[in-house]
Amino acid sequence: MRKRTGGYPVQERHEFRQSLQVSRSRSRGWLAPVLLGSAAALGGAVIYNRWQARDAERQYPPIGRFLDVDGVRLHYIERGQGDPLVLIHGNGTMIQDFTVSGLVDRLADRYRVIVIDRPGYGYSSRPRQLWTPYAHARLFREALAQLGVEQAVVYGHSWGTLVAMALALEFPSLVRGLVLGSGYYYPTLRADTFLFSPPAIPVIGDAMRYTVSPLVARAILPGMIKQMFQPAAVPDRFDRLFPKPLMLRPGQLRAAAEDAALMVPSAMELKRHYRSITMPVTIITGADDQIADVERQSSRLHRELPQSEFIALPGLGHMIHHLAPEAVVEAIDRTQQQSDSAQVP
Repeated sequence: MRKRTGGYPVQERHEFRQSLQVSRSRSRGWLAPVLLGSAAALGGAVIYNRWQARDAERQYPPIGRFLDVDGVRLHYIERGQGDPLVLIHGNGTMIQDFTVSGLVDRLADRYRVIVIDRPGYGYSSRPRQLWTPYAHARLFREALAQLGVEQAVVYGHSWGTLVAMALALEFPSLVRGLVLGSGYYYPTLRADTFLFSPPAIPVIGDAMRYTVSPLVARAILPGMIKQMFQPAAVPDRFDRLFPKPLMLRPGQLRAAAEDAALMVPSAMELKRHYRSITMPVTIITGADDQIADVERQSSRLHRELPQSEFIALPGLGHMIHHLAPEAVVEAIDRTQQQSDSAQVP
């Protein structure tokens, strides 16, 4: 008869302990290589992504000059002469969004065109802080003051419309007129804010943007670009000339993630003040925009701003300054003329 201790035979308990020790030994046997392999893979991803970022910057060096504003190094270009015109790009892009589209060249024959890489994009730095549209607006106001600009017409595209609106609300004497392209003005449930926001999370996001995020972004970027232009095709000029590798650098991925996370709360804050805007406003969008719902965004803003002009371009998507730059130029010209008339005593 087997001797029992605590309800189980001693021999069975001994066999169980031996089995447990064997299982633990086996676990340690495969766990260590897995952990080492994972660490090696992540380390390799960091090295590869940093090399890709340096290669992108060698291939696409800065095209403008730099300003230091409140601890932020801003990269900007200035072209042409005439009344100042400020162009503000959207999420994920940079100065070249307006140069590759030909918009800068079309406008520089009669305006002093100023384009600034928003913080974290292109070659502008992005210190750790909450970069709301109002924070952007204050930075832009100081940058324009350094450039001797006292008044300007402002064109904002996509996320840049939030900055343009904040600039008009915070510093109305600076903004003579607003042209708002393919904008997002009212809070809606958006899948992209959840999908693209993780790299903005401190610590975890920092690890992601140096390891997996650039690899994932590189894989999905062609599809994202295609959606930005749908239902139109991606123009060959954009495909050949736009510096897409710069979009995949860890720093720019953080900026894009933070902006995505701030879209809804920014619209919630700004929408309460739209009715106080009194300068001329032109709202222009692709009628078939796949990114910003036209009826819920641009059309609604037009109804809220009785003095505004609304232009919907049939058959075009989100990237109107690439697809119909002449229409954007005409909208800017009309807004400039309206602002001139408004200033005549």
